Amino acid sequence: MSRVMRFAIPNKGRLREPTVALLREAGLVFEQTDRALSVRVRNVDLDLLFVRTEDIVELVGDSTADLGITGQDSLAESGIDLPVMAELGYGRCELVAAVPKDSTAENAEDFAGFRIATAHPKLAASFFARSAVDVTVIPLHGSVEVAPKLGVADAIVDLVSTGTTLLVNGLRRVGTILESQAVLIADPAALRDRPSELERVATALQAVVAGRLRRYLVLNAALGSVPRIAELMPGMESPTVVPLAEDGMVAIHSVVSRNDIWSLLPELKAAGARDILVLRIEQLIP
Repeated sequence: MSRVMRFAIPNKGRLREPTVALLREAGLVFEQTDRALSVRVRNVDLDLLFVRTEDIVELVGDSTADLGITGQDSLAESGIDLPVMAELGYGRCELVAAVPKDSTAENAEDFAGFRIATAHPKLAASFFARSAVDVTVIPLHGSVEVAPKLGVADAIVDLVSTGTTLLVNGLRRVGTILESQAVLIADPAALRDRPSELERVATALQAVVAGRLRRYLVLNAALGSVPRIAELMPGMESPTVVPLAEDGMVAIHSVVSRNDIWSLLPELKAAGARDILVLRIEQLIP
């Protein structure tokens, strides 16, 4: 009899809260406290393992966990080749090279001879090796951005999301090494031995991610306005048009990109749409 499937997720840091929210939105029912390291999901035969983000890749890689959610940066830094079952759309950031504002460095070649502080020593070393630039990589965990001020390093390689931390510490980015976001990774052995169970989890998470990116639009319009409105909001295939009790009037239903809503609404109104409803989609399987 196979053991209960194990799913490793971050116990703290920037990925913890959005990961817990994603799992709950996907329909998993569980209770979690700050001290709990393992939690049984009530409605699915699944254990959640709350562990350090940087440990998740190794736990999945050695088959301790069947699935895991971590950052693409952590996966790349580990050097372990694991299947990525889904990109999850949150925790977006970039691994960048940065120097003090008064530095003359403008590109990777200008880093020759630099001491570079980073929590991603493998990625940093690999990046500069590919550029044939000789640097000294100094591994640090935490407070990487203050290393130049302390005289520990001449530059840094660090994760940034908004860039505010760089500005506060008098740094400017020179180049991007890697773009990262949260991803669902799988143990190759588990993917081989119990593929349907893993795919079920991946599908549920992907449905939430897809739903977040779209909105459900419902509106009323005169029958003669349908061609223009359908052109503006074609939907996933084509909009659904339903006759109303009022002669010559129809209701139009469609799914549109969340990013298009801002510009789409005034265009729909100008095309004759009225009584427009914009609804969130909890889950969507295309």
